[in-house]
Amino acid sequence: MTVLLHCSGRPVARYLHRPDLAADLSPRPYLHPVTTPGGTPVTEELPEDHLHHLGVSVAVPDVEGHNFWGGRTFVRDRGPVELDNHGVQRHDDWKLRDPDGFVEDLSWRADGRELLRERRTVAAGELTPTAWALDFTFSLTNPGPAPLSLGSPATNGRPGAGYGGFFWRAPKEAAAPAAFTQDAEGEEAVHGRTADWLALRGANWTLVFAGATGETRRDPWFVRTEEYPGVGSSLAWRERLPLPPGATVVRRVVTVVADGAPDRGEVDSLVRRALS
Repeated sequence: MTVLLHCSGRPVARYLHRPDLAADLSPRPYLHPVTTPGGTPVTEELPEDHLHHLGVSVAVPDVEGHNFWGGRTFVRDRGPVELDNHGVQRHDDWKLRDPDGFVEDLSWRADGRELLRERRTVAAGELTPTAWALDFTFSLTNPGPAPLSLGSPATNGRPGAGYGGFFWRAPKEAAAPAAFTQDAEGEEAVHGRTADWLALRGANWTLVFAGATGETRRDPWFVRTEEYPGVGSSLAWRERLPLPPGATVVRRVVTVVADGAPDRGEVDSLVRRALS
């Protein structure tokens, strides 16, 4: 199943449901390709370095021991291990489908049971002739009678690997992209830190990620530039995130997708406009 997302009448993203994906990729719906207004692709799917990286998606490495990220599972005192513990995100219903956005209900399932219910809202909006905004909100609810918690390799013993949540895999180019915030620059300076916005700049494109709620802004950014280009907003950086029965966690990330290389002042202006 494929849904095209339009901005000002032109397609800017494709939303994919692929039941043919291998189980160890933790099958889930994702956006790919996402393109700038000028048509430059700014996402990657199934890259050789990490086959389980799927464009723009919501992926969590540890939901009460189940892997909804894909690939190996980091096990304390053992390291990355191939386990048969992968989950799948299944489409349940469309609550809304318009050319510029949708609202979708999904089930996160593993071992034949539903662990999480998700309401996902995605919308595209024009900012300027060379930039548009992808507004992505997800709400995860524990529908069962037992408490759950969300974790990451970091919470399982791998320092600095607190990834899990909203994740954007960008395409690899000849040179690694630049990463910067309002007051810091470089992967080491921005990785694992909070910032109102974080930019990833490639050869002829710029992505600017902004937390659109207070809770989202408190989540540290997971940033990779040298090994591969990717940015995530981390739900469980240092500690597991508890989810009691009936509880819901909500996050909203707005991403500016731009052609060229806007400077910090221009980026700040685009983010303010995207969040207004």
